[in-house]
Amino acid sequence: MRLVANNKRGHKKPTRDLGSFLFAPENLTFGALSGTKAEVEAIAPMLSKVTLLTESNATENAIKQVNAPEILHIATHGFFLEDLEEVAPPILVGNFHTDIPNRETNKLENPLLRSGIALAGFNPRQSGDEDGVMTALEIANLSLGGTKLVVLSACDTGVGDVNVGEGVYGLRRALALAGSESQVISLWQVDDFGTKDLMVKYYQRVLNNEGRSEALRQTQLEMLGTEGYQHPYYWASFIPSGDWREMRD
Repeated sequence: MRLVANNKRGHKKPTRDLGSFLFAPENLTFGALSGTKAEVEAIAPMLSKVTLLTESNATENAIKQVNAPEILHIATHGFFLEDLEEVAPPILVGNFHTDIPNRETNKLENPLLRSGIALAGFNPRQSGDEDGVMTALEIANLSLGGTKLVVLSACDTGVGDVNVGEGVYGLRRALALAGSESQVISLWQVDDFGTKDLMVKYYQRVLNNEGRSEALRQTQLEMLGTEGYQHPYYWASFIPSGDWREMRD
């Protein structure tokens, strides 16, 4: 199993700066998350053969090295950037105007480049192969064939761009393309410590042979009945995707 915690979760919306976005958006910043390290440290004893990566060890390269773990749990920032409609200004050619899309705009037309997760090195920004950003396109190339469950304990991990006939492009799709059987993802920015409590309860149920989807539903019902967590903000963001059954050896 791989458990990764980067001490960040919520995010600020970036400005629409095409030149600074691709792979290392200078206008996308993340605040500290004190609950993520506690989250994975609480889950780790429940599992066997755990590789725990926290803080500066939770790098992009470390994630790329995973090879079909049974469970992959990543607690960090997730982000999704809405479609950028701006193109380069019209260029005058003779007596005609022609709209030539900016090269960076063309790159961003792939929806898998507009969602991703932030890892060690994102703040401050690094250069080279370790920019601290792992896009959905990069995640789609991970080796997750045989991985039974991927949990993205982050904000905005389930949203993506919709193309007719293609479904939702985003981290969920990327994880499915990488080969994972099932995913737990979020639809909006989530509470740091509320998520920790939810995840611990979820793993207790999953490891007790409850179905992956049913375990999440029962966990959310339990949160609904817990003082301080009754509001859907704390638990309704997370949804299951993929194989709903219990995990089997």
